[in-house]
Amino acid sequence: MTRILLLVLAFFGLPLCAEEYEFKGKHFVASYLDCDPDALGNVDRLIQAMDAAVNASGATILAKEYHVFDPNGLTIVYLLSESHASLHTYPEFGACFVDLFTCGDVCSHEQFDKLMKDYLKPKDTSERLFLRGHEVQDMTPLTTGSLAHSGETKTPKT
Repeated sequence: MTRILLLVLAFFGLPLCAEEYEFKGKHFVASYLDCDPDALGNVDRLIQAMDAAVNASGATILAKEYHVFDPNGLTIVYLLSESHASLHTYPEFGACFVDLFTCGDVCSHEQFDKLMKDYLKPKDTSERLFLRGHEVQDMTPLTTGSLAHSGETKTPKT
């Protein structure tokens, strides 16, 4: 029986022993600022865009939950076979925050990021990639005047 299992593992290119598995992951975190207000405010289309971005990353969606805040704020959380993804919008500030955490090397945060930027059309972004078990890779230089880097806060208009 053990021989059959080893042959099946070898046939599918799977590691034959635990030492061949590498424990690692990638955690992409992004702030999209000064987004297209129509894209940010259209909850149904935003959900479709996030679905497409998660799928384009190569991740496997196991479950999805979302909540719409009055009038059009949105939080979505995806449970992935590879880990998780989330989106939080702040339409009153023109902002959207996302993250995509995946284990291994199969998924592409680049494809995820591209589709989200294509849909939201942010004028300013801040992105970070955390390589779990490795150094943090800073993907964007600090930009002067950016809300994401200046420490500046905005209060809602009344």
